[in-house]
Amino acid sequence: MVGTVSVTKEQAEDAVRVLLEFIGEDPGRDGLLKTPSRVIRAFSEYFSGYTKDPSTILSAKFSGASSYDDYILLKNIKFISHCEHHMAKIVGVAHVAYIPNNAIVGISKIARLVDAFANRLQIQERMTLQIAESIEKHLDALGVAVVICAEHGCMTSRGVKKDGSIMRTQKFLGKFKDDDKLLANFLASI
Repeated sequence: MVGTVSVTKEQAEDAVRVLLEFIGEDPGRDGLLKTPSRVIRAFSEYFSGYTKDPSTILSAKFSGASSYDDYILLKNIKFISHCEHHMAKIVGVAHVAYIPNNAIVGISKIARLVDAFANRLQIQERMTLQIAESIEKHLDALGVAVVICAEHGCMTSRGVKKDGSIMRTQKFLGKFKDDDKLLANFLASI
């Protein structure tokens, strides 16, 4: 069970078999016998973000940043997510900055936070907001800036099929929202 709904592994594998039949395949043929189990294992990995708590990820704080009054930026954080509308891949990068308020976290925690939200069925707008609000809340940050640029499989491999189309979303909180010079510096940095 990956999420909070009680579905057994066997029930999930049966559902994959039904989908294979729906597309015209024979789930009993040699190459597909283990596919339901493989898909369920893959889904457990793709959607592992449902088991990740942002407050836990950001709880390992370091003190000693009380005199640091500029922003900390981790950019080009690669991620793979899946859209909630078609379960198609979203592949992109996140640029995340925050201004600490007496505490900082290791940079890997920022990357883990991005993955925690990316590894869920998503829309990019919500993911951008979730990352920004989590950092503001759990680090008591004085400012947060998040920009995400991603290519959506629902646009590239189906529907309008526009390969190379990149969607950009952004959320600025605190000092990044209030200080145009700070925001311009951040945007130039990414």
